[in-house]
Amino acid sequence: MGSIDGEIPAVWFLITSVGFIILSSIQYKNHGKSIETIFLSILAILFLISYFILVFKA
Repeated sequence: MGSIDGEIPAVWFLITSVGFIILSSIQYKNHGKSIETIFLSILAILFLISYFILVFKA
């Protein structure tokens, strides 16, 4: 079991960003370009950037 020390592993940002990419593509297929699709895409980009910052910072 891992300890809870307040540090988030970088891989969780990658997993979350892939999830947001999948959700935004499903949303785009169903409803086209909408505010929700744009929001999910921005979140995917934000989490992907956060992942790379955490990976290259260490």
